[in-house]
Amino acid sequence: MIKDKEKLGFWTFVFLWFGAAVSIAEIMTGGLIAPLGFKVGIIVILLGHLIGTGILILGGIIGSREKVPAMTSTNISFGVYSTYLFSILNILQLIGWTAIMIKVAASSVNLISQSLWDVNNVLVYIILIGVLTILWLYFGNAGMKKLNITAVSLLFILTLVLGSIIFKDKTLLTKAATGGISFGGALELSIVMPLSWLPLIADYTRFARSEKGGAYGSFIGYFIGSSWMFIIGLGAAIVSNNSDPSVMMLAANLGIAALGIVVLSTVTTTFLDVYSAGVSFLNIVPKLGEKKIGIIMTVIGTLMAIIIPMENYENFLYAIGSVFAPLFAVLITDYFIIKKNTKVKSDVLINWGAIFVWIIGIVLYYWFIKLDLVLGATMPDMVITGFIYLISWRMMSKWKLTIK
Repeated sequence: MIKDKEKLGFWTFVFLWFGAAVSIAEIMTGGLIAPLGFKVGIIVILLGHLIGTGILILGGIIGSREKVPAMTSTNISFGVYSTYLFSILNILQLIGWTAIMIKVAASSVNLISQSLWDVNNVLVYIILIGVLTILWLYFGNAGMKKLNITAVSLLFILTLVLGSIIFKDKTLLTKAATGGISFGGALELSIVMPLSWLPLIADYTRFARSEKGGAYGSFIGYFIGSSWMFIIGLGAAIVSNNSDPSVMMLAANLGIAALGIVVLSTVTTTFLDVYSAGVSFLNIVPKLGEKKIGIIMTVIGTLMAIIIPMENYENFLYAIGSVFAPLFAVLITDYFIIKKNTKVKSDVLINWGAIFVWIIGIVLYYWFIKLDLVLGATMPDMVITGFIYLISWRMMSKWKLTIK
């Protein structure tokens, strides 16, 4: 885990967030955009990541300035009690992500092991990846930065190899769109992926040596890493009609290297999920240790990976967007535009006005999903939610439950 007195620099954030972005789940999400064709798909991916990562960094800046974790920062707008609710919601989504990451990786590893050694046992690989994540978590303090930089550098090289295999296909640029997804739907997937890290980023940027280093490092690392993963998934799905990168790696005879890509990328990303789940849990029960809670969260996520099917992955992403897009729309509006509430306070127990606006934002998000706008759902939802809060915040002093 990260020590309280430890300060992280620009390059640490670049490698940290690039490593977070390099995952099988991101590649598979990029594959969902394939019906648009390669050229339009690239535009959607880059535009969506520019918007989504930009919003992500605003949450990171709050963490850098106030030196508080992501869920604690919601106290600024919503009050003390509300942070407990948001921490619970964040823990649930992080456990969900842990389960998804482990299950997707285990399925890919199983496919590779079947090809290499004729071994077929997804359950064993789920448990193995869960155990490796726990070990990464347990030994996190001992040279975490060097270990992460080494892992991410290796992953980058391996993904370049994977990319070169996919983009050798000369028909990639000429294949027409098939109409399976709208421009707005694809844009929303590209925005909501970086947005899913919004409830976590301040857990790390609070340790930034400088605000600029934390912001620029996080933006560059995640934008490049996630966009590249989406593009690989897009290309793989168009060329082979299968966005599972393990299929492409097997076709290229990468063998053991393919296993390394899948396992290492999963462990480095899942580490961030379970660490932040531990940080959020400590916001509710502060006496327990981050490392112990992180290990417990990994165990729960591993068990969920065994039990829960993967059919609702896309809906899971939308659920994250519906909760956290309006939540951070209120916080960002409060912190960067209104600028009256910029500090974590202990005297405001709950701001019912902010909660009410947040609920309106959740309803609006799903309405925008149904409308299938060209801009997606996140952008219009955050703009309108922020505007509602902006024009109503002066009336909300009466709606705050405070300590008398």
